[in-house]
Amino acid sequence: MTKAKELPERTGRQTVRDAGADDPRLARPRDERGYALVGLIALATIIAIAATAAAPNLRQQKQRELEEEAIFRGEQVAEAIRIYYTTFNRLPTSLDQLLEGVPQGTKKVHILRPSAAIDPLTGEPWRLIPVSDQALAELRDAVVQYNGGILPPTRDPRLQPLVAQVLTLINTGGNRPSADSRDDVSGPFVGVASRSTRASVITYYGLERHDRWVFTPLFR
Repeated sequence: MTKAKELPERTGRQTVRDAGADDPRLARPRDERGYALVGLIALATIIAIAATAAAPNLRQQKQRELEEEAIFRGEQVAEAIRIYYTTFNRLPTSLDQLLEGVPQGTKKVHILRPSAAIDPLTGEPWRLIPVSDQALAELRDAVVQYNGGILPPTRDPRLQPLVAQVLTLINTGGNRPSADSRDDVSGPFVGVASRSTRASVITYYGLERHDRWVFTPLFR
């Protein structure tokens, strides 16, 4: 009697794999795989183009935020100068004097936050503006134009002698050209400005360059 030949046992996993290899319905066509790859490349290209187009808007928005912060801090310095001048009847000669505060009875009152003494546009301390700086004349002209041809009176009448002194210098041509934005000015100062010479996204009294924005208690 002939002994039946034993066939090797096939597992279910092997059976499915082997069947799939022979069944064209279970194999993915090459053309379909190619279309999927092209689709992925097209999607990546669209994303790259969108990111490139959005980059300038993001940079501009970032600069706008820094400029708004610069105006906010600069106005704080201007207010600290006003308080210092009306307290001591003299102008400060350094930002440190504003940071030290002013006496009130037996205590000292802080009039300027340390962060406000730093220009956010450069990350450096503000440039100091003396009473003879030509930038004050440019600010006066910008404020007059902004207010329809009228120079508004100062909000604090105690500053009027200082305003008159600055206006006399402007009207008689006694102002000196603005110092280089990188130079430090010593002596009494009536305002601060940025050291950045970049064009601005927003305007301050119509002025469109950072170093022309003078923050001072005068003319406001």
